[in-house]
Order: sequence, then structure tokens, then C-alpha cells
Amino acid sequence: MNPGTLSEHDRTRLRWRARRGMLENDLIITRFLDIYETRLNDEDVVALTALLALSDNDLLDLLLGRKEPSPELDTPAMRSVLERLRAA
Repeated sequence: MNPGTLSEHDRTRLRWRARRGMLENDLIITRFLDIYETRLNDEDVVALTALLALSDNDLLDLLLGRKEPSPELDTPAMRSVLERLRAA
């Protein structure tokens, strides 16, 4: 999957997974996808998928910069995605 080559199914799936129980997370991730969805590459999708697997509270702490990624999540791709999420 190169930038801009997510299938319509992949896009729908990311958007569906972005729907969270916590409105703040939902708004941030939806805004991020509105801006960057067509430019996500494989590493971005892997990082975003890892973020979406977190609990709502842990995710919000990362999105708001109250916490940094744990060592197992701390990759250049994760930092890049978080930076863009925080700016969205």
C-alpha cells in the first residue's frame, strides 16, 4: 500500500475503527482522517491501527500529549502519526 492507494474498503474500515466511545477521540481522529486519509502509507496505517487498539483514556492521553508512546509503540511512524493527530 503506497500513499494514496488505500482501497475504499480500507478507508471505510479505518473510519469505522476511528469511531470511539469518547467524543474527543472521535473528533480528533475523524479530523485527522479528513486531512491525511489519502496520504497514509503502510507504516502510518500500522501506527494508527495500534493507536486504535488502545483504551479511550490511554488514546486521549497520547493525543493530547499528556503521555508519550510506551517503548513498544515508540517508532518513527508512531511519532509521525501522533504529531499529525495532535496538529489536526
